[in-house]
Amino acid sequence: WPRSTAEWHGMEDLRLVKFFDTENRASYYGSYTAFDGVMVNQQMIHTVDFKTFNIFPVTGSSAQGKGLALFPRLINGKYAALSRCDGETNSISFSDSPDRWNTNEELHTPKRYWELIQVGNCGSPIETDVGWLVMTHSVGPMRTYTIGAILLDLDDPCRVIGELATPLLVPEDDSRDGYVPNVVYSCGSALQDGQLIIPFGRNDQSIGIATISLNEVMRNMTTVS
Repeated sequence: WPRSTAEWHGMEDLRLVKFFDTENRASYYGSYTAFDGVMVNQQMIHTVDFKTFNIFPVTGSSAQGKGLALFPRLINGKYAALSRCDGETNSISFSDSPDRWNTNEELHTPKRYWELIQVGNCGSPIETDVGWLVMTHSVGPMRTYTIGAILLDLDDPCRVIGELATPLLVPEDDSRDGYVPNVVYSCGSALQDGQLIIPFGRNDQSIGIATISLNEVMRNMTTVS
């Protein structure tokens, strides 16, 4: 529930991830959108047991807007996160602390018709044997949202090494109308026994769950040089 004036009118789009520190201890971080009725800001929630929680604001030029998504472990000794600080493109940022993000590097820009307006992430990257799988969302004509994916290099996630040439999920007949029409949107996916599980919202009105083999996703990745 909202506890501060920064989130008094809403807490939404939580991107939760199980995070492992350098000693392989697990805890849970989640960035979310805080709305005070006028301004949109990002905040972070952290817990080890889901009984007590630490909530703190997220600051820095790379934390502007919405959609900060933390990687599940440190990368080269630093926290890493996906960002859409310019409102249009997917970027990556690194920090010594999860509450300050001041650097960013562009990863993924709109270049296809279904990405005409903007792209963003659909939650924290998923670590696989061949790279970081990033589920993405794109906004195209008529503000139609679709879900796709890109693949980042494991050791250097600033490098995009693969991308899907077509979206994985698009609004179908039963998900074109609703509170916000033409929208499929996700804030996090999971990998279980080789299956990618994608919970997604439909039109801000109902929820669906899509599953697909990770191998099938990888087979359809186009290599990016």
